This record gives sequence, structure tokens and C-alpha cells, in this order.
Amino acid sequence: MIFGVSIVNLIVAILAATLIIRSGLAILRGMAAPIPEPPPPGELRKVKIQFRCAVCGTEVRMTAANDQEPEAPRHCMQEMDLVAPIE
Repeated sequence: MIFGVSIVNLIVAILAATLIIRSGLAILRGMAAPIPEPPPPGELRKVKIQFRCAVCGTEVRMTAANDQEPEAPRHCMQEMDLVAPIE
């Protein structure tokens, strides 16, 4: 017994404190990472946009595009309407 605490309890407390400190520092390092640079022009970017044809109701989900805000595709000879907002 050291300072009225058993050695096993002391070792468990030290290991728990070490684990909590390391996980907290890992989370802080993850939040401090800089935002990655945008891809070069011409390279596909990930997008999540949904369009609907006003004439026939066909829906299209766009997952990759050359630009962050791509033009609406054409269906039934008209541009499709944006359904989901650009995120």
C-alpha cells in the first residue's frame, strides 16, 4: 500500500489516465489538420446532387463531376430541376 492506495488500483488509474490523455490528444490533432487542397481542374470531384425531370419525373443522382457546382443534365429535351441542395 502506497499512500493508502493498493498498487493494483494505482496501476489501473495510471493506465486509464494515459489512455484518456492519448485519445484526447488524437482527437485534437485530427481537428487541427488543415483542409486538403481542391483537386486540379479537369479531375473528377465527389458531389451528391439529385436532379428530376419536370416532364417525365425521371430522377438522376450525380456522384462525380468536373466542377463543384455542375450544370444540370438534359432529359426530355429540357434541363432537369435540382432536387437536393449542393452540400
